[in-house]
Amino acid sequence: MAAAAAAAWPELEAAARERRRELSLPGAAVAERVAAGGGRLPAALLALPLLQSLELSGCAALRELGPGLAAALPALHTLVLRGNALGPAGLGAGLGGALPALRVLDLSGNGLEALPAALGGAADAEPPGAAPAFPQLRSLNLSGNRLRELGPGLARAAPQLQALLLSGNRLRALPGGLLPPPAAAAPGGPFPLLSRLEAADNEVEELGADIAALPALKSLDVANNHLRELPSALADCPRLKEANFRGNQLKDKRLEKMVNGCQTKAILDYLRAGGRGKGKAESTREEARKKKREKQQKKDSGDGEQDEVEEASKLLVKVLHVSENPAPLVVKVSPGIKDVRPFIVCCVLRGVNLKPGNALKRFLSAQTKLHEDICEKRTVATIATHDLQLIKAPLMYDVQPPDMLKVTPLGRKEIKAKDLLRQLQLEAEEQRKQKKRQNVSGLHRYLQLLDGKDNYPCLVDAEGIVISFPPITNSEKTKIRKDTRDLFLEVTSDTSLQICKDVMDTLILKIAELNRSTLENKEDSGSDNESDALCGPAALNPSQNAQPMLVEQVRVVDTDGNLKVLYPSKTDLSTVSSLLTVIR
Repeated sequence: MAAAAAAAWPELEAAARERRRELSLPGAAVAERVAAGGGRLPAALLALPLLQSLELSGCAALRELGPGLAAALPALHTLVLRGNALGPAGLGAGLGGALPALRVLDLSGNGLEALPAALGGAADAEPPGAAPAFPQLRSLNLSGNRLRELGPGLARAAPQLQALLLSGNRLRALPGGLLPPPAAAAPGGPFPLLSRLEAADNEVEELGADIAALPALKSLDVANNHLRELPSALADCPRLKEANFRGNQLKDKRLEKMVNGCQTKAILDYLRAGGRGKGKAESTREEARKKKREKQQKKDSGDGEQDEVEEASKLLVKVLHVSENPAPLVVKVSPGIKDVRPFIVCCVLRGVNLKPGNALKRFLSAQTKLHEDICEKRTVATIATHDLQLIKAPLMYDVQPPDMLKVTPLGRKEIKAKDLLRQLQLEAEEQRKQKKRQNVSGLHRYLQLLDGKDNYPCLVDAEGIVISFPPITNSEKTKIRKDTRDLFLEVTSDTSLQICKDVMDTLILKIAELNRSTLENKEDSGSDNESDALCGPAALNPSQNAQPMLVEQVRVVDTDGNLKVLYPSKTDLSTVSSLLTVIR
């Protein structure tokens, strides 16, 4: 019987034989076998101790993980269980125990009405002072469940959490019970690293003042709830840059207008002033006076000269606003993209020089490194770069079925998306066998990100040609070459809008670094030292007349023309401001 059970799971046999570290089981393909096994994961899965990444999504038959998962897979750093039928009890046995290496946990779309005990769902799940069950957990996705409340145990179970996604639940208060009382909180406070909190499409009636107890909060999304007012304590969140309060019936109509205009800074200033916001002209004059005073103080103290040298060493970027652009580029977003890969940020970058030496090679290398690092191997975001002159605007960010979507991938001929993925899967298997390696490289690592999806995301130009198929590839049609001078940049994500902006900020900084390094080292442009362009700006002679690159704002709108995203906005590029001077 054991042999028969093992034979029913050839994927697990192959994974054990090849000592794989990544495994993705498409839900539709394994649903019958899961149902036959009592609605739980097969026991053979527990015999893969080297496994670091596991995904089983879109399997309505999966009701429980089965006992011992945590103990059997100690190296697991990514666990994706989207769109199954898991409940707190079904998760409890599998997650009952520490997963010390786990960094990404996705339990979205499971209909959870309460958190499992391991995530602090039970009041006595984890006594104060106990070692956290998930000490390295960075991202927790609980969207699309039926959660009504969250307990303080989560802060103890996952103290290093950076992204908490709660959209599409039934929460009525935020933070609510998520934050433990001060006496029970950890020494550094609860969630000292939490930078993204998303709770759109819930039933939130109260946004508590204790939201200010999250010192690292940068992005807050509570759109489409039942809020009537916003707490003034929001203005005390020191790092809050992106906030979405749209879809709430606020009592203060002036504040509601700011909310609908996505004016985060104006909202915070208004709340800080107790609802008595200053006029734009007055605020501008006050800011100018403040800068003038600071400059005079530095000059009097002898720091002015040093500041001028530091400012001269920065890279220069000039922003061209939509209102100043005679032909601004616009990206429309179809309604269907919301359920597939909803977030996109775009901009145009002009004045790039890729001709000398290996500048193009270093440019592509920089993009690859960003995919590995800040994009977390494309699991949180994906970058695509295009030659602007080869793009036919306007653009549409859309979804298409796998057997209808046609794309010409980089270095390949036109092919249907489903055939491309099948081809890449076969190449990945062959690569494993030939190199006798557990992991694969290139595009093959990202195939699991599309498992279980009925539609695939794509960016389409005015001629109906797919120029980007995230997170897999962009098109040969808009491929960047040595003579490319102007770029169209896009960043997409299924995680959050803020991560798209953060990645775009960093991408622009890297390109600016590369561009200046190329200009300053033309006589040595054949060097293969990539670190020249990637390890920070080179020393700039203040006497040089540095020409800034031009960043053109790009609007992302819905099909009715309503603004969704404008990049770069006034608050964007602030994350790289220590290395980049932005002329607005």
